[in-house]
Amino acid sequence: MRTHRDRIRHAVGFEIIALILSIPIMSFFFDFDIKDIGVIAIVGSIIATIWNYGFNIVFDKGMVRFKRSTFKTPAIRVLHVLLFEGGLLILYLPMVSWYLGISLWQALIMDASLVGFYFAYSFSYNWAYDKIFPIPYFNYEENKPLRA
Repeated sequence: MRTHRDRIRHAVGFEIIALILSIPIMSFFFDFDIKDIGVIAIVGSIIATIWNYGFNIVFDKGMVRFKRSTFKTPAIRVLHVLLFEGGLLILYLPMVSWYLGISLWQALIMDASLVGFYFAYSFSYNWAYDKIFPIPYFNYEENKPLRA
């Protein structure tokens, strides 16, 4: 499994790149002032960073418990993204609705339109991160490292 320091690097890198990409895109497509989008994006990023850190620890521990390995296939990566984004949606929607003065329904529509972007971005970022910062996958049943 990854170290706590590595998990922090992963989460912070994810959010910085996401902010650089998402603020101008959201402002343009949703026709909100870039300052307002910047506020919700930065607060959302803080929420997402904390969620990212905790979620990934729980997800990896679940993999070790049920698969006896932390090796992630493409199907497991898709499941990872779906669970991560679903949990983040529950944490993020009320703040967006309140700050922008829109209904929860409008916030949901706004967020749903970004899910495609974040789904692809999250999958790509995590795959690239694992290639740039590889970890030895470990088979806990046989008590030995696996080759990726």
